[in-house]
Amino acid sequence: MPTAPDGVSGTRFGAQDRASLYGVLQERRDMRHFVPGQTVPDAVLARVLHAAHCAPSVGLMQPWRLIRVRDAALREGIAQLVEQERLATAAAMQERSAEFLALKVEGVRDCAELLVAVLAPDDGTLFGRRTMPRDMALCSAACAVQNLWLAARAENLGLGWVSLFEPAALGQLLQLPEGAQAIAVLCLGPVPAFYPKPMLELQDWRHGRPLEEMVATDRWPG
Repeated sequence: MPTAPDGVSGTRFGAQDRASLYGVLQERRDMRHFVPGQTVPDAVLARVLHAAHCAPSVGLMQPWRLIRVRDAALREGIAQLVEQERLATAAAMQERSAEFLALKVEGVRDCAELLVAVLAPDDGTLFGRRTMPRDMALCSAACAVQNLWLAARAENLGLGWVSLFEPAALGQLLQLPEGAQAIAVLCLGPVPAFYPKPMLELQDWRHGRPLEEMVATDRWPG
């Protein structure tokens, strides 16, 4: 592909590239159903991890760490933590408790690869985050997860973000250093099929709002 003028390096993308990208964005789903007993080829895993590593970060701080969970006992321990929080969440739902318990909310035991995204201890970066230090670290780490998610979808792999866990308890399991915090359990692997719409919409739990409700000009809509 041609590069940008004036000696500036940078690929210029065409209509087919754009269509592919927008297609991946539209087809990305938070997956909970996985095909048990499958694997992700090493080369594919390397590509999606590299995609995560390409994410932008405030002040180039790169505050994310990804832990690949391969020990079966550790995976089971994580599954138990998720189950504990699932039950606690259901109790807090009150009138929607039974409805929530009927939802499938994770695939920790079934997915081919289990990753944990961790917010690293603060390295003192000031550039771009003086007024919002933790917020900008979390936003940067979320960018890495999103990159991983989109790359997985492009590889026809499902990925599900599980947030049902107590961070301190998961930190103990993973022996995280002081100041680090697990922010996502990521289930990755082959799936029976991709949901045609977000699963929470399919289950009539909640429905997404249209773009026009999310964009305003000059001030908060009111």
